[in-house]
Amino acid sequence: MTMGDDAPVVTSLVLPILIRPILSQLERRDVVASQALRAALTKAEQSHPGLTYDLVMGIIKKGDINVNMNESILRLQGAATDTDLIEYRLNRTEDAFQELNKKSAALKRILSRIPDEIADRKTFLETIKEIASAIKKLLDAVNEVVGFIPGSSGKQAVEQRKKEFVKYSKKFSTTLKEYFKEGEANAVFVSALYLIHQTNQIMITVKNKCE
Repeated sequence: MTMGDDAPVVTSLVLPILIRPILSQLERRDVVASQALRAALTKAEQSHPGLTYDLVMGIIKKGDINVNMNESILRLQGAATDTDLIEYRLNRTEDAFQELNKKSAALKRILSRIPDEIADRKTFLETIKEIASAIKKLLDAVNEVVGFIPGSSGKQAVEQRKKEFVKYSKKFSTTLKEYFKEGEANAVFVSALYLIHQTNQIMITVKNKCE
């Protein structure tokens, strides 16, 4: 499976959010084995995007386990550490870059609460307000970082990522309206995962252009 437009967005998140935390636990018992597995799976995922998703889904199918991967990965996002998500963190020490780290992590952390809060309308409405505020703060942080990016092509690349993020933010808003009419929670989970993916794409692009 490749991470094309028709692939589930969850495919890009299985390795950092599900597999790496497991390997971190293994590392306490066997550092060499954990690091070897981490390197092998990372290389395999880079060569064949979606491979770790296929691996996990194969295990789930074999075990005859009923699980909503969208809901599970979204919830696990909140427990992922900086080490697990290292490729989505900026190393530049300037305040603008560190602020972008904080704002991107904050948005993803709030989104990860959706599965636990969506059934409580009052709580979920408050969470939606927090998400809207976190989106605005993230966009403001991206704007601050753009000034540090050398060359027009680098700036354009980040601006394009920002446009994509805004597009999926609007889709998220539309999905929420549909949820309150139809009650389809999985659509909200998927839309939230797309927002997380787009946030990660912003971080990767900034990282590539500045580090």
